[in-house]
Amino acid sequence: MSIKNVRLEVMQFLEKNIDSFVDQYLIPVEKIWQPTDFLPNSQNENFFEEVKELREIAKDLPYDFWVTLVGDTITEEALPTYESWLMDVEGIDQVEANGWSKWIRHWTGEENRHGDLLNKYLYLSGRVNMREIEMTTQHLISDGFDIGTGRDPYKNFVYTSFQELATYVSHNRVAQLAKSYGDNKLSKICKMIAGDEMRHHHAYSEFVNRIFQVDPSEMMLAFQYMMKQKIVMPAQFLRESGEKISSAFEHFSDSAQRIGVYTASDYVDIMQKLIDKWEIDKISGLTDEAEKARDYLMKLPARMAKISERLVIPAESQVFKWVEPATR
Repeated sequence: MSIKNVRLEVMQFLEKNIDSFVDQYLIPVEKIWQPTDFLPNSQNENFFEEVKELREIAKDLPYDFWVTLVGDTITEEALPTYESWLMDVEGIDQVEANGWSKWIRHWTGEENRHGDLLNKYLYLSGRVNMREIEMTTQHLISDGFDIGTGRDPYKNFVYTSFQELATYVSHNRVAQLAKSYGDNKLSKICKMIAGDEMRHHHAYSEFVNRIFQVDPSEMMLAFQYMMKQKIVMPAQFLRESGEKISSAFEHFSDSAQRIGVYTASDYVDIMQKLIDKWEIDKISGLTDEAEKARDYLMKLPARMAKISERLVIPAESQVFKWVEPATR
């Protein structure tokens, strides 16, 4: 049987439990929080006073913080790209509406709230150029992305396991920083989003765990492949209005590293967490090739940690069109 057919068989095997995955890792629409729960209520007579207070507190947030928050928002708002990519993965059939397409739609419904909430906060804050942000978001969706997984479900689940944990780290750190600057409302917003990301991480990492139980060698090779080529962030093609795809994402990453929101050491830490979570050192029944892949993976975090220690982050912030001059 071909590798492709084996993967389809494994996906069909896991699909039998899709309803339990939905029940365990996702929350019904009527019970989960919605963006308006954390924003000034436009139907309330005190709406303008609440907005004024939000804007006043937002004045104390520094430039790199705004760049990071905007970049996080744009990343969340490029959700159409992520859904369309996942819907095309082998074993996920949106035409026949199989169990996996149900999962992707429900997951997308939860994720969609994140960009919606952050976008509204940015709009109300009055501290950023919303039109520039909107153009960057449109560019990012138009340009798409290539995360190096192809249509392989094993590689895609490694990617989503890693990426969901990375977004948890980023949103949670932004929440901590916002609180330290006295913006408790924004802190709560980012903390709630981070909670969703962690739940989603647990789901995708469980999918990988289940695959390791039935197809350990191929899952090990897929994990090695993704770690070898490195996980690229969803906003890798980030660009501003009138610009070509170049170094905008790198400058955004520099801002995030300068304020400690998401760093090279976090990347290494996530890699180690996945190795520990999937108990890579204990998996048995591997082919010779998969054994070599395991050895590579077990040594990789230490190697990457040494490299990350040598990275030098520019001291000066890149000037983005997103952020108003007053916040620089």
